[in-house]
Amino acid sequence: MTRDLSRLFRPRSIAVIGGGVWCASVTEQCRRMGYDGAVWPVHPKRAEMGGLPTYASLGDLPGAPDATFIGVNRNATIDTVRDLAAMGGGGAVCFASGFREAQAEMGDGDALQDRLLDAAGDMPIIGPNCYGFINYLDGALLWPDQHGGTRCDKGVALITQSSNIAINLTMQARGLPLAYVATAGNQAQTGLADIGQALLEDPRVTALGLHIEGVGDLAAFEALARRARALGKPVVALKAGKSVQARAAAVSHTASLAGSDAGARALLRRLGIAQVESLSKLLETLKLLHLAGPLRSERIISMSCSGGEASLMADAAVGRGVTFPLLDTAQHTALRAALGPMVALANPLDYHTFIWDDVPAMTQAFTAALSGDVALGCLVVDFPRTDRCSDAAWDCTLAAGAAAAKASGTPLAFVASLPENLSEEVAQRITDVGLIPLLGIEEAMTAIETAATLGRHRAADAPVLLPGADCPSDVLSEAASKAALAAHGVTVPQSCRVEAADLRAAAEAMPLPLVLKGEGFAHKTEAGAVALGLATPGAVMEAAARMNAPAYLLEEMITGTVAELLIGVVRDPAHGFVLTIAAGGVLTEMLKDSASLILPVLARDITEALDSLRIAPMLAGYRGQPGADRASIVAAIMAVQEYAVQNAAHLQEAEINPLICTATRAVAADALIRTGEKT
Repeated sequence: MTRDLSRLFRPRSIAVIGGGVWCASVTEQCRRMGYDGAVWPVHPKRAEMGGLPTYASLGDLPGAPDATFIGVNRNATIDTVRDLAAMGGGGAVCFASGFREAQAEMGDGDALQDRLLDAAGDMPIIGPNCYGFINYLDGALLWPDQHGGTRCDKGVALITQSSNIAINLTMQARGLPLAYVATAGNQAQTGLADIGQALLEDPRVTALGLHIEGVGDLAAFEALARRARALGKPVVALKAGKSVQARAAAVSHTASLAGSDAGARALLRRLGIAQVESLSKLLETLKLLHLAGPLRSERIISMSCSGGEASLMADAAVGRGVTFPLLDTAQHTALRAALGPMVALANPLDYHTFIWDDVPAMTQAFTAALSGDVALGCLVVDFPRTDRCSDAAWDCTLAAGAAAAKASGTPLAFVASLPENLSEEVAQRITDVGLIPLLGIEEAMTAIETAATLGRHRAADAPVLLPGADCPSDVLSEAASKAALAAHGVTVPQSCRVEAADLRAAAEAMPLPLVLKGEGFAHKTEAGAVALGLATPGAVMEAAARMNAPAYLLEEMITGTVAELLIGVVRDPAHGFVLTIAAGGVLTEMLKDSASLILPVLARDITEALDSLRIAPMLAGYRGQPGADRASIVAAIMAVQEYAVQNAAHLQEAEINPLICTATRAVAADALIRTGEKT
């Protein structure tokens, strides 16, 4: 059910229920931020709160409040929510704890949270166990504590499940305008994705930042991503935690490679939600997106008056999706005219200090650099601390940078090599002249890489394949697993399953050489239950004697191997079905060379994943060796996907390891399926 959250997040009237310091803080924060709507404190005994007269009960209010902060105990919270819903309230923040998050400690948290949901009915609630939100655009704060933000006309929205992290984010001094800061708490009714979609609908919000502990509702996150794309507003996430859900009871290599963290990364990538690894990188990325939007390419130019800074910039791009293209002829000619013969021209550029404080010359040089085929320019500038020094001599960089960005039409970022060398005041001055302040070279490079990735993101063509409910599962034998996959198009070796007594006769009937596998082992190679290249029936019997298995799988020996791959699908209840493509065979655990995707995928997605592997050169044909049949590999993976789609309600895992890739075919030499479907 989709609820309208507009009254709650953009209220014209706010009720505050309770008498503690938290509730007094809500009224005080609204007053300080210049909120021009009505604030109605409600308390049965107090005459005033936060300088405002109180109302004895909800029934005494002048009307149904658009938003209500409920700061009473958990049992009273339920009653208050029921009364608000009955009078047509627009929504509420439930501050109290002791609900589902405390089930293990208190024993009744689940039941109380269910009662809370029943009391709310169709009325939106945020939380419980939640600090609420700050609307810096309108000065409306349902927020029981200090915060470090200021009013703004437009900015980014931040949502986190952690109230403490939300407080910390409001204290940022990076020149990032915050439109909203919201917490989600238990997400009993309204999830993080629901809040995100509601905030994106505000035309004054330019981008959305998420701190995610768990995805939760897959369909809601897909809806958030779709709406963000439709509105042209980028979303950036910091995903915390690594769930063990996807690894529970796993018996395959796939599960060890495709844990929940890999699933989360693959899901966010599929949805076009960029992912970063720290709060500082989240804020810097959002700042770049707020001021410049997604970048049209990964091509940038860097300028500094120091060779050391130029080297730092060049080194920071290594291993990232950021490139410093060579200067073109026009750039080279114009820079030479501006800088003279003593400066070595390159990208990153050390323009020296010959022209420092000569604004026309600096403008000429910066404009020349920005006029090439680049999506963004970077000017490395560290401003001196003003408590001990003067930064007046740095004003020339602002004047020249602003003029160059305007003349070239290319956005220009001021990059401080140390975050403390670009104060909030200076960041605001940079923004005021149409430039972009970025704090820290590593953070800046992450922001640039992320903005470029978002600029070229291709939307997925189909909804995520949703997994079925968790259930007890059984592991199919290798023979049964191969048969199930072969029915969907996977190529498997010629083989037969035989009891020990019939092994010699079977070996004499099959073309040599052969492979013998003992049944009953989860990882046959480690258990010594695989013998390869058996050239005679006698060799088959000798190998069987060493294995001493109750039954065997006798197969043709696949020759002409170019490379071995692992192809696996694992059910990840938080993120869908994770497809893993990795170096296979004995190299799987050693190399951990893998790519993860969320089903369903297209052939082009598989091709891109194969190209991303470190063993991609082997697949292509390395040092004169033949390459693998790429079409056969893609066909095998699509066949595994087809099996997963048809069996999504029960499938837990499906793995081929190895998929032997030759110049003419791709053959599943070993397979494993774990399913809850009774066979």
